Amino acid sequence: MYIINSRLLALHFAHCTKLIKRKKKKNQTRGEKMAGLFEKQADDYLNARPTYPKEWYSKLAALTPRRNLAWDVGTGNGQAAIGVAEHFDQVIGTDLSEAQLQRAIPHPRVRYIHTPLTLTENDIVSKVGGEDSVDLVTVAQAVHWFDLPSFYSLVSRVLHKPGGLFAVWCYNDIEVSPAFDPIMKKFHDTTMPFWDPNVKYVFDGYKTLPFPFESVGLGSEGDPLALDIPKELSFEGFLRMVGSWSAVTTAKDQGVDLLNGKMVKEFENAWGGSNLVRSVAYKAFMLAGKVRL
Repeated sequence: MYIINSRLLALHFAHCTKLIKRKKKKNQTRGEKMAGLFEKQADDYLNARPTYPKEWYSKLAALTPRRNLAWDVGTGNGQAAIGVAEHFDQVIGTDLSEAQLQRAIPHPRVRYIHTPLTLTENDIVSKVGGEDSVDLVTVAQAVHWFDLPSFYSLVSRVLHKPGGLFAVWCYNDIEVSPAFDPIMKKFHDTTMPFWDPNVKYVFDGYKTLPFPFESVGLGSEGDPLALDIPKELSFEGFLRMVGSWSAVTTAKDQGVDLLNGKMVKEFENAWGGSNLVRSVAYKAFMLAGKVRL
């Protein structure tokens, strides 16, 4: 059973412009199309997502000798940027989606920057502080959408060397209860025709995601670090979450209502009633490393 919310599916289909292979016009069009899709559900995304544990940021900060500047790529509404800002003097949060940035959480040490598809890689390097300037680069729920060779080259340019750290993470699974989880699996199966192929990296927990960086003990290429994200979740919150999936939205645009009344009722019965708040666990995974010198 897998869970893939709007951030996971593309808050950030093109976050850093070239990262979605914008060298080809058809891929530019795709990036713009997908960004538009998730702008439509930005409010649902803001309300439905889990919160990343504070200890994640503490662990990452402990591995960075300098804490002057961090860059959160595909920042969305700024959740990861806010967490990083508790440990760094300044955080730059960038995103392709203006709708997401308009809902970004303000913080005195976070500066949000819109990165449209028209920007070049040199433009982005300049906007985030220049080469060899960034102490931590984070990407939450998004790196699987990027043109990885181009993005990794960009990360290598901006990271301070030695010592700069790069971390990516994602979640794909939710554990609720023995009664609920099979219903969730059945629903997820109905969404499969409507996912983008890039989601394969998410489905396998980033185990096949290329990650050519030197391990720092928080997951490595082929061996991501397994993590849990605990959350108290209402039934209404659960429905908002699955309703924000890109596959559900894509299906609805094609005239298919995956989250129909019958499905909602089945979920409600297995949940234990619409008024029940449950303790759930999102199953997450992380890769972190430094530039190999």
